[in-house]
Amino acid sequence: MTADVWLPIPPDEIQGLPQGPNYLFWDGDEEFPADPADCSFYVVPYMRPGDVGMRPMPRLASVEVVQTLSAGTDSIEPGLKHLRPGVLLCNARGVHEASTAELALTLILASLRGIPDFVRAQDRGEWRGGFRPALADRNVLIVGYGSIGAAIEDRLAPFELARVARVARSARTTARGPVLPLTELPAQLAEADVVILSTPLTEATRGLVDAEFLAHMKDGALLVNVARGPVVDTKALLAELDSGRITAALDVTDPEPLPPAHPLWHAPGVLISPHVGGPTSAFRPRAERLLVDQLSRFVNREPLRNVILTTGTDGT
Repeated sequence: MTADVWLPIPPDEIQGLPQGPNYLFWDGDEEFPADPADCSFYVVPYMRPGDVGMRPMPRLASVEVVQTLSAGTDSIEPGLKHLRPGVLLCNARGVHEASTAELALTLILASLRGIPDFVRAQDRGEWRGGFRPALADRNVLIVGYGSIGAAIEDRLAPFELARVARVARSARTTARGPVLPLTELPAQLAEADVVILSTPLTEATRGLVDAEFLAHMKDGALLVNVARGPVVDTKALLAELDSGRITAALDVTDPEPLPPAHPLWHAPGVLISPHVGGPTSAFRPRAERLLVDQLSRFVNREPLRNVILTTGTDGT
């Protein structure tokens, strides 16, 4: 029996898909393209709410692989309870590193050099100079050092930083230097001028940036979040921003989307972008290459890349 593969990109627009499967296009529309029970490989629609991506999951009786096109899988994980044991969940490692790292650097430079103030002054027709901090000679701390954290450091390398420190769940050594365990966070926060969050959202990282975390940050430091909104305790962050002790640049927030009347919009010293780290022109070619590679492996019964977990194990 031919396996159904559900893709959120029209199959005829993807060059190099392996022959064999029956490719069907579904990007979260109300009607399914076929019976979900016949789907063997499900690619979750990108940039859709989690409830949309999870909608077919109770009926995916034959699915073997659930593939996201996002780096994080937290939005889809509640639906895994509907799947039979042995289903592979894979993420999009390799797709979003370039775009997210670009945005992290953009947020850092815009915040430090006062670009939002310049834009507002331009709107008023005002020439307003002033002295601003540079990124050069700063200490930077990257919290969460997977492929995105490493890509961010790659782009920071030419900026003549004083130091880059790396903290992740477990200690290890990389080509650029040591990665320290989370137990080292307080000491590292006290030294960092810029703190970049690039960690996945897990039970261990939810609320990681709480009042205690923020209190360890040095006066005048910049917090940059390109991870997930719930990694940061919004109430605790607001208290620090209102005091003027630190500043923040946020691509993600909690809640998200941020309601129009939310106080975070108008907190002093904050720059907010609307979760745009991934959706750029760099997404589509990298997503297509990932899908071709994964589906070729699937058809040839070779090990898949980017396996996050297997249902029925890993606590699922």
